[in-house]
Amino acid sequence: MTASPEVQHRHATTAHKICAIVVSYFPDVETLHRLLTAILPQVDALVVVDNGTSDAVFDGFCAHVESDKVFILKHSRNIGLAAAFNRGIAWARKNGFSHVLLLDQDSEPAQGMVGALIQAFAASSAGRKIAAVGPRFHDTREDRYAPFVRIGFPVSRKMFSSGKDGLVDCDFLISSGSLIPLAALDDIGAMDEGLFIDNIDLEWSFRALAKGYTLIGVCTTTMHHRLGHGRRRLPFGLGHIVVHDPIRLYYIMRNRLLLYRLQYTPAVWISQDVPRVAVKFLLFSLLVHPRLRNVRFMLAGLRDGLLGRRGPFVEP
Repeated sequence: MTASPEVQHRHATTAHKICAIVVSYFPDVETLHRLLTAILPQVDALVVVDNGTSDAVFDGFCAHVESDKVFILKHSRNIGLAAAFNRGIAWARKNGFSHVLLLDQDSEPAQGMVGALIQAFAASSAGRKIAAVGPRFHDTREDRYAPFVRIGFPVSRKMFSSGKDGLVDCDFLISSGSLIPLAALDDIGAMDEGLFIDNIDLEWSFRALAKGYTLIGVCTTTMHHRLGHGRRRLPFGLGHIVVHDPIRLYYIMRNRLLLYRLQYTPAVWISQDVPRVAVKFLLFSLLVHPRLRNVRFMLAGLRDGLLGRRGPFVEP
């Protein structure tokens, strides 16, 4: 299945032409269907960029939803989240869109979310370069809201709301739910494909800030999302931790070191993040199963980060 080379913007209600980009990798079809149902009325077109899913149920789903507004770009292998976003962005640029809305396969936007993001652009852009706007995040596993963050010393400021307009300047946005003008992407650059799947949003946010752009968090609209593989209670009354599988731990460790080496990564953020990464290493080494496998992948990530290796994980 391939995408049509041309799109008729028959669904547009504003001067903005918005293309939603969903990256899929062996998705839960019911969850993906809910995402499409929620977002399609809010955008002009939607592209599903699939990273090598080989599943009859998913193929049937794609055949069912593909239309003059929904397009499928399939890859035979996993090219990574960043590369998949970049393929979708290139498609949107070729077909004349003004903005892209990045989405994970397990996200579910609130009704009217895109309209709220567009309004945030209009309210914030006077005299400033806006790289992206994004909604507040609601973790459906734990019924918790994630704050927007302003990096500061000795601690960063976490913001859940701001004044009557509900808009906050922040130092990074989660990729899913980010509405980005293609003009900003042309100036800031594409997503870093070398990071493959983790910290892509952090790196792009830091790069945007270094180029004089502003990121806007929109507290008046919500993106529902399932973070990690759930949360696990730690022993000894240490609370809970978001669980990641070993291969994700590899990317977390490696890509953090790669971020530390970039000139535009804020030094204050690095000073705060190093202890966080050290604690994560200890917790997943000592208290979260499978401990030995976690250690092996995290050490491999630290090794490859120190060596500057990028791209997908390669089993030694």
